[in-house]
Amino acid sequence: MSLMTALSHRLDRTVVIQASRATLFRFFTDQARWATWWGAGSTIDARPGGEMRIRYPDGTEVSGEVIELQAPDRIVFSYGYASGKPIPPGSSRVTIRLEPHGAGTRLYLSHEFAEASVRDDHVHGWRYQLALFGNVVADEVNAGAARSVDAWFSSWSEPNAGLRQQALSEVADRDVRVRDRFALIDGLADLVDHITAGQRFMPGLRMERRGEIRHCQGTALVDWVGLGTDGQERFSGTNVFVFGATGQIEAVTGIWAPPGHRST
Repeated sequence: MSLMTALSHRLDRTVVIQASRATLFRFFTDQARWATWWGAGSTIDARPGGEMRIRYPDGTEVSGEVIELQAPDRIVFSYGYASGKPIPPGSSRVTIRLEPHGAGTRLYLSHEFAEASVRDDHVHGWRYQLALFGNVVADEVNAGAARSVDAWFSSWSEPNAGLRQQALSEVADRDVRVRDRFALIDGLADLVDHITAGQRFMPGLRMERRGEIRHCQGTALVDWVGLGTDGQERFSGTNVFVFGATGQIEAVTGIWAPPGHRST
């Protein structure tokens, strides 16, 4: 499938996603992952000359050919609609380039067209598609977020400082930031000492997650309760967890519920 006309009009978009280039690149080469961000039934033969097919959820079909594939840096493919409108198969070209950005990745998208009006019609579509892409990648990177959150809360009632630090280091970055009504913490060592002080003033208290976490692109909202030794709720609130490119907790902000509030 060849590009037969000059592609003098270009759509560019850049986004940053908190995952490694290798993780992102799998969503260009693995059939199941490719379909997660395009639609069920979408396929790709990830090699130069391989066929690419997209089946959008509304039934619209796109076909193309892989032009270039350089893991984990770059993929280029042709793009056109099976119906021939607004552009026939083989009549536009998509280039996606990945560069390191801290622990994450900066994604550069370029879609080249023969006509400016067709380019303009794809601006909103790519904005949506890359948002969807960022979500499916983050969902995979943070598939264990609920377990990490539970381990985080459990560590607050661990009496042994060494075991507490070990448990926290498995789920949180060593430079983790913690902000709430009683905490202005930077770093795991300071957090371990902060919890020790909390256990001194609130002995026997334990924290538990309530309900499912609500996750979007590396940020999770988590409701929690603080329980006394009698199992009764003493206070509650909501934490905002921020996960990094490796799935570890990088920051936590705790929003306490008003005094007298009880979770339902």
